[in-house]
Amino acid sequence: MKALILVGGFGTRLRPLTFSMPKPLVDFGNKPMILHQIEALKAAGVTEVVLAINHQQPEVMLNFVEEYEKKLEMKITFSQETEPLGTAGPLALARDKLIHESGKPFFVLNSDVICEYPLLEMIEFHKNHGAEASIMVTKVDDPSKYGVVVMEEASEAARVESFVEKPKYFVGDKINAGIYLLNPSVLDRIELRRTSIEKEIFPKIASEKKLYAMVLPGFWMDIGQPKDYLTGQRMYLNYLRKNAPGELLASSGDDVVIGNVMADETAVIGERCLIGPDVVIGAGCVIESGVRLFGCTVMRGVRIKEHACVSDSIVGWDSTVGSWARVADVTVLGKDVQVADAEVIQMSAKPEIIQKV
Repeated sequence: MKALILVGGFGTRLRPLTFSMPKPLVDFGNKPMILHQIEALKAAGVTEVVLAINHQQPEVMLNFVEEYEKKLEMKITFSQETEPLGTAGPLALARDKLIHESGKPFFVLNSDVICEYPLLEMIEFHKNHGAEASIMVTKVDDPSKYGVVVMEEASEAARVESFVEKPKYFVGDKINAGIYLLNPSVLDRIELRRTSIEKEIFPKIASEKKLYAMVLPGFWMDIGQPKDYLTGQRMYLNYLRKNAPGELLASSGDDVVIGNVMADETAVIGERCLIGPDVVIGAGCVIESGVRLFGCTVMRGVRIKEHACVSDSIVGWDSTVGSWARVADVTVLGKDVQVADAEVIQMSAKPEIIQKV
């Protein structure tokens, strides 16, 4: 099987992290965002992944592909657009890479999505319903903020009837989760131009009663902006607690761990710290004595000096937070930022983003 991952965005909502690193390679749970998806695709039997990228192709993306092609024993290639093609145009551009002589369907994923990736179950769902296209949907509490997927009431097979963008009254509580399984025939519906798969292609397939929706079990989050990134991290760590508790840190020595905490084995944590809940600590980090961390990500190579506090924030690679400093309220520090001793950085009206100058 083959798959395409849409990674063409510029990552503006995760700045300043994306000034230093392409968004798909920004760490989430101590590994690049996109690696979560590629590993899930491999587990589902996918042998070739196409990364649909924009006209910028940083060398670091090439290095990533070379490294993980070998590690995962998969073929990973690029399909590079020279102008914006929306969410459907990249499929037309990558047509030759996606079509398989067997006629098998292929996956399409939005790169910002984190979830449990029940891809094997989706393959069975697609086969059982004879769909031309299957999409994964997730239930939300407030559907008015999203595009809602409306299913036919009389359809036990979860056939999609229509899509309603940000409805003003209740029409359903299922939204597009950004994971699709498509027959090759869908490519015949897409022109090589800027096209929306959600607004132009799927409604046509739905009108022909060939589009089906599978309800996603477990957690789901679009982690493309800081607040949602941190919410998604909490969900992901909770998932690990239930399914892979060995990946989380246990309390030892004089440090105290509360709730779900992930720490790379090379990280050093000092005495009398209070860590957690919902914390990720990257490789080579140094957490000095008396530090308080909760609801935050501390990326590779960061030093948090004694008695500092970081809460509900993201600290970018190789940064330093000074002694008795405080970083809070959805603050995002870019790469190699220096927070002075006793300095306070926190959100006022919107996320504070700090980069090295």
